[in-house]
Order: sequence, then C-alpha cells, then structure tokens
Amino acid sequence: MNSIGAALSPDVERALREICQVTAMTTDENLIADFFDCLFTPSERQDMAKRWLLVREIISGTTQREISRKLGLSLCKITRGSREVKKPDSAFKKMLALLS
Repeated sequence: MNSIGAALSPDVERALREICQVTAMTTDENLIADFFDCLFTPSERQDMAKRWLLVREIISGTTQREISRKLGLSLCKITRGSREVKKPDSAFKKMLALLS
C-alpha cells in the first residue's frame, strides 16, 4: 500500500485512505460531487479542478507558460504536475485513461 502523503500522522493517513475507499465504492457521480461539496471549500474544489486541468493540458502538449496563462497557476505547480505525469507509473495517466 502506497503512502498518501509525506510526514502525515497515522490517523490522518488512515482518514485519507478511508476517503479514497468510500469514494471508490460508488459510481454515483452526483453523490461524489455532493460529498466533495461537503468536504472541500469552493476554493479547494477550484484548486483541485485546476490541477486536473493542468494535467490534461500537459498531456495534450500545451506549454507550461501557456498553461500558466490559461489557468492562472504558478509555474511551480505546473512543473510539479509535469513531473508527476512523467513518472513511469503515473497515477494521473491511469486516471485520465479511465475517461477514454
């Protein structure tokens, strides 16, 4: 089992695992959206969506500077996303493949 995050307490790590587990148990898109509305602030949901969009843009070949301009994200965040996409076993690529 992979660690969800570096330097998290065992309780926090366990809670994140539970969130992943219950989300994976449903295919009800509306339930997941409602759950995210309850769990995350509007700003957190916007940040999450922008990170997803930046990964889609990276994979489609958009330059980092263009992504920064389009989404209003720092080059640092975009570089991090780019690094994650380039990993051989990229979870981003696996998740995007689910949309195909």
